[in-house]
Amino acid sequence: MRPRIAVIGGGPAGLTFARVLHRHGHPVTVLERDSAPDARPPGGTLDLHANLGQLALDKAGLLAEFRALSRPEGQAMRILAPDGTVLRDWPARTDDRAHPEIDRGQLRDLLLGPLDVQWGRGVTQVVPGTRDGVLVGFADGREEAFDLVVGADGAWSRVRPALSPAAPHYTGITSVETSLDGVDTRHPDLARLVGDGSVAVYGVNRAVVAQRNSGGHVKVYAQFRAPLDWHADLDPDDVEAVRSHVLGLFEGWAPRVLDLLRHGAAFAHRPLYVLPVSHTWAHVPGVTLLGDAAHLMPPLGVGANLAMLEGAELAESVAAAPGPAGLDEAVRAFEERMWTRAGRWAKITAAGLERLVSPDPAQAVALFDEVQPS
Repeated sequence: MRPRIAVIGGGPAGLTFARVLHRHGHPVTVLERDSAPDARPPGGTLDLHANLGQLALDKAGLLAEFRALSRPEGQAMRILAPDGTVLRDWPARTDDRAHPEIDRGQLRDLLLGPLDVQWGRGVTQVVPGTRDGVLVGFADGREEAFDLVVGADGAWSRVRPALSPAAPHYTGITSVETSLDGVDTRHPDLARLVGDGSVAVYGVNRAVVAQRNSGGHVKVYAQFRAPLDWHADLDPDDVEAVRSHVLGLFEGWAPRVLDLLRHGAAFAHRPLYVLPVSHTWAHVPGVTLLGDAAHLMPPLGVGANLAMLEGAELAESVAAAPGPAGLDEAVRAFEERMWTRAGRWAKITAAGLERLVSPDPAQAVALFDEVQPS
């Protein structure tokens, strides 16, 4: 009999894991707390790197479909000074497949494909080592046992406590997200400012980043250093009060930059949390973690890519494992590889965040000079 496998979380990591297992003809149960695929907004856009996220999609047999959906032009990048001066302008190369963009919703639908996801299955705890295997407890009081439970349930993972006492900690940097719809017709000047990709403006301990998604949708992020309770005196449902407060943090910046915030429809508070840079755990048979559940790091374009590749690699290892003993050894070996790679990227992204939201804005520009093609 094949082992009973469950993956908890229907994000890029969990769905990639399930999709690759499905390709190998191996059954897997996908458990997602959301009630449906469209239960909440899917988020912004992702750039999938050729040697990370795209490699994972190739392992899932989905690379050609991804290329048909993705936007190579989304790699365009422009950096401004707070007064509106253009400091850098990297045009997109439409034939460059290094890290094209795709909307998170499109990626989710691509990965879902034929998968049978159990929606509305919120997990409350995972207990390894029971007589029946790994016991998963659900919010509705039911329980179910599996031979392998993969936690791909993000920053506040309910699976992680079965392996590690680590919890995310606040970086001291907050992001306030808003968005613009129909930007090409409703805000043509801002559409030209953002271009086909993104525009970023860096000041002292402040940043505004706007990124084009598909369908004329633009995500805007105001980032700044602040206490976690910076908004304690604000009503989060009072859009105009939040807008006024955030605009005050960027007082004196160029009007066209501030217009990105002035025209935002709503505002979401997203403090940036991370796990310890070298987060590992003592191996526990029957349970492991992927993606943010394992190595939450600053959102600098790597986390989802790593998560997807990890999901694909773990699935391949599980599919090739000879029997229960082989399954446990495959998971243990995967964890060792994941920790090494993720630890390296966690250090890089932690240092990058410090440079992007910095007392010295020149550090942010220098960082992009290092990573952008010449």
